[in-house]
Amino acid sequence: MASTLFTPIAMRGLTIPNRITVSPMCQYSATDGVVGDWHFAHLGQFAQSGPGLIFVESTGVEPEGRITPQCTGLYDDATEAAFARIVAFMKSVGDSRVGIQLGHSGRKGSTVAPWEGGGLIDGPDAWEPLAPSAVEYLPGWPPPVAMDAAAMDRVREAFVQAATRADRADFDLIELHVGHGYLLHQFLSPITNQRTDAYGGSPEARMRYPLEVFEAVRAAFPADKPVMVRLSATDWIDGGLDMPQSIEFCRALRALGCDMVDVTSGGLDQRQKITTGPGYQVGMSEAIRREADIPTMAVGQITDPIQAETILSTGQADMVALARGMLWDPRWAWKAAVALGEEITLPAPHARCNPALRAKPFVTRS
Repeated sequence: MASTLFTPIAMRGLTIPNRITVSPMCQYSATDGVVGDWHFAHLGQFAQSGPGLIFVESTGVEPEGRITPQCTGLYDDATEAAFARIVAFMKSVGDSRVGIQLGHSGRKGSTVAPWEGGGLIDGPDAWEPLAPSAVEYLPGWPPPVAMDAAAMDRVREAFVQAATRADRADFDLIELHVGHGYLLHQFLSPITNQRTDAYGGSPEARMRYPLEVFEAVRAAFPADKPVMVRLSATDWIDGGLDMPQSIEFCRALRALGCDMVDVTSGGLDQRQKITTGPGYQVGMSEAIRREADIPTMAVGQITDPIQAETILSTGQADMVALARGMLWDPRWAWKAAVALGEEITLPAPHARCNPALRAKPFVTRS
C-alpha cells in the first residue's frame, strides 16, 4: 500500500510530488536583501534531495521589513534577479516545487544576527520598527512606531509588489508569514494590538489587516498558483491569541481563497510558556483542519518518517514540514523513502548511491 507521505497533493494548478516540505529557515546571510552563494548552496542541497516543496526563508517585502540587515528581501530588481537565478537552478536539478515566505518583521526588526547577540542595531544601519501599536518587544527597548493609515497602505502595497516579483522569479507558491511575532501576527494578537480604531479591539477587528493583506496578495498572484499562510495558532500566554481565535481566522482565510495553513505557534512575547516535544504542534494542525475545514501543514519536532506518515494517514495534516531536521540531514526524504518502501526520483549523477531506493533518475535540464 502506498504511503501518504509520498502521495502527490494538488493545490489549484500546482501538483506537489510528495507531502514533505522544507520549512523556511532564516540564514541571516544576504547582502542588502540579495541572496548569494550561501543561499545557492543551502537551497540547492535540498533541491537535489527529493522533498515535494522547498520554502525560501522569510523574506522582507521592504527593507524595513527585514529582521536583520542580513535577511533576504524581495523589493527591487536586484533582489528579484538573484532569487530568479536560484529558483531556476533548483528546478534544473530536482523535481521539488519552490515557494517563498513573504513577511514583515514589524517590532522585531532592526536587530543583529542571532549569533551576534540578537539585540537592537546600534548605528547607521538601524531603522525605526513599525507595529500596530507602540508596544516594545523587550523591556528597555524603545517602542516601535504605531502604524497610521498611510503606513498600512504602503506595507500592503509592498506585499502586493513582492507577490508580483515572486511570480516573475518563477516561485510556484507564496506563504504569508502571520506567525512568530512578526507584523501580521502582531495585528492578530491582543498583546501587541492595542489599537482603538477599526483594526483593533475585537478578534474580528484584529484580523482585518492580515486578511486585507492576504486578499491583496491573492489578487496579485496568478489564480493557478497557491497562496498559503503560516500562522502562530497560540501565543502560549494567557490573554493572548488562542486556538478559538485562530480557528475563526482560518475560516475567514478559507473564504478568501487560502489554500493551506502552515500551523506553528509562539514567538510573539518572551513570557510565553511552551510545552515542547515530538510533534507538539500537530494537535493544533488537526483542530484547524477539522474546525476551519482547510488543509493544513504540520511542523515542529517532526523528525521520523513513521511519525510523519502517521500524522498524514490519520488526518492530522495534509503535509509535514521539517526545519532543523533537514539542516541536520538534507537527505531526509531519501531515507524516508527507504523506511516506507517508496521510490523517489534522484538526480542522475546520484541515482546509483542507494539501490534500496530503486531510484528513477531525474535528468538535469540545461
